[in-house]
Amino acid sequence: MFGEAPRISRPDFPAGKRVLVISDIHGNLPYLKGLLEKTGFCRDDILILDGDFLEKGPDSIGTLHYIMELSREGNVYPILGNCDEWQLVFRWGKDGDKHMMHYLRKRRYGLIFEMLQQLGINPLTVENLSDHLPLLDRTYSAEWDFLRSLPHAIETDDFVFVHAGMDGSKPLEENTSDELTARDAFLREGQTFQKWVVTGHWPVVLYGENIVCANPIIDREHRIICLDGGCVLKDDGQLNAFILPDIRCTDASSFSFMSYDPFPEAEVLEHQDESAHSYYIRWGDSDVQVLQRGTEFSRCRHVRTGYEMDILTKYLFQDSPVTGCNDCTDYILPLEPGDRISIVEKTSRGVLAKHNGTSGWYFGRLKGA
Repeated sequence: MFGEAPRISRPDFPAGKRVLVISDIHGNLPYLKGLLEKTGFCRDDILILDGDFLEKGPDSIGTLHYIMELSREGNVYPILGNCDEWQLVFRWGKDGDKHMMHYLRKRRYGLIFEMLQQLGINPLTVENLSDHLPLLDRTYSAEWDFLRSLPHAIETDDFVFVHAGMDGSKPLEENTSDELTARDAFLREGQTFQKWVVTGHWPVVLYGENIVCANPIIDREHRIICLDGGCVLKDDGQLNAFILPDIRCTDASSFSFMSYDPFPEAEVLEHQDESAHSYYIRWGDSDVQVLQRGTEFSRCRHVRTGYEMDILTKYLFQDSPVTGCNDCTDYILPLEPGDRISIVEKTSRGVLAKHNGTSGWYFGRLKGA
C-alpha cells in the first residue's frame, strides 16, 4: 500500500435496524456462513464487514463472491482491510514481482493464487506475476471493480468502523489508507475517542497476558471495540459478531456479541479449580527451548521469560533444541458440573477446550465427548 488518502463512506443507515459487525474472516467461508446463521442475519439487518475478508484462509475467492452476492441486497457494507487491497497489484507492475512471487510461494493460497489456479496456471511456476496481470484484469474485472469501490472506513454520527484503527489527533479523512488498514495493537496506543471506534486486525488474544480469550473487547473508557477473534490465525480461534440493537445506540450496556466456531461441545461432569498460575505463548514471542521431547507432549522453556510448560509436540515447528511453536497455554479452566465446553484438542491427559471464549485445559470426565 502507498499511504494514500482513504475513501470514507458515510451512509444514512435507517433507524430501528439491528447492526452486525464482523471482521477478519480471512477466507473462511464456512465460519462466515455459520456465524450469519447463528445470529439469524436477515434483510432487515445491517451487516458491516470490517476488513480482512480475504487471505490466510482456504477460500478467498469463494468468500469474495459470497460477499459480492450479499452486497447486492443493499444492507451489507464491506470495508477494506490490509489483506483486501489486492487491486493495487496492477499499479505495482514489475516492481512488485519479487515481493508477490515470494508471497505466493510462501503462502500457497489467497485471492491471486486461487485466481491463477482457476485459469489453469500453476502459481508456483510463475516467474513474473506482471506477465499475467492483463489476463487477471480481464477475467476478474467484476471482482477488481468491487474491491476498488470499497471504503477504508465507515463513519456515522456515533461510530467509526475501520479495520485497524486511526489517529484520533486528526480528522478521519486526514489519516492515510495505511493508518486505517494496517495499525497493530491499536488498543495499546491509549487513545480516547468521542465516537466509538470499532476495529479488527489485531487478534484480541494478543492483548491478554496469561489467559487466552477470543471474545470482543469493549473498552468503555477509550470508546474502542476490538473484534478479531483469531479466525484462521489461531487453532482455537472464533469469528465474532458485534451487535448493536440500533445504529443510534451508544449505551455500552446494550452492546452484545455472538461467536462461531465449529468445535464439538460436551458437558463437564466434575468440578475443576482454576490454575494458580499460567502463561500464554503466542505469535511474535513463541521461541521455546525443548527440554524433553515426547511423543505427545514435550517439556519446554519459553526463551524470553524462562517459563516452563508442557506443549503438544505437534505444536513445535521444528525438530531442534530451540524452535518456534504454535500458540499454547497451560491455563486450567475453572469449571462446574453442567458447564458446556467446546473441545479443541483431545489428548491422553485431558482436553484443550474453550469455555465462554476462553481457552484452557479440562482434565475431568465429560458427557457427549
